[in-house]
Amino acid sequence: MDLQPCHVKGVFVSVTEGGAAAPTVILEVAGGDCIPIFIGLYEAISIRNALQKEVLPRPITHDLFVEALSRFGIRVTALHIDALEENVFYAKLIARSNGSEELIDCRPSDGIAIALRCHAPILVDGSIISTASQPKEKLPRLEDLDRII
Repeated sequence: MDLQPCHVKGVFVSVTEGGAAAPTVILEVAGGDCIPIFIGLYEAISIRNALQKEVLPRPITHDLFVEALSRFGIRVTALHIDALEENVFYAKLIARSNGSEELIDCRPSDGIAIALRCHAPILVDGSIISTASQPKEKLPRLEDLDRII
């Protein structure tokens, strides 16, 4: 598996020519190309909160999960976005505890929200980069997520 680092450029709402809108996380890979991943609104808000280091008065699901992992001595060491099948991305959280490593299947949106909170790297398989990445100019029209929440 050829895993390459990427970073979260931001969370947006993609707007199509027909006016449809979808929350989208944009991953930027080496060379400046981007991978758009369409996600749910609540995951988009959670990723946005993590990017802005916004702490809510009460924990949301991803905050709760990270806190539970921490209390049990489990450390998230990376997120691997490792498959793309029929336009669906697949990912695994890599977690370590007591010298043991586990791969936990997850949706990329949940994995990104957790990895950002844990300061863990986000790695994308090279085959996905070659298949799904595109120049910034080719991305759909992107609106700031803050405009709709």
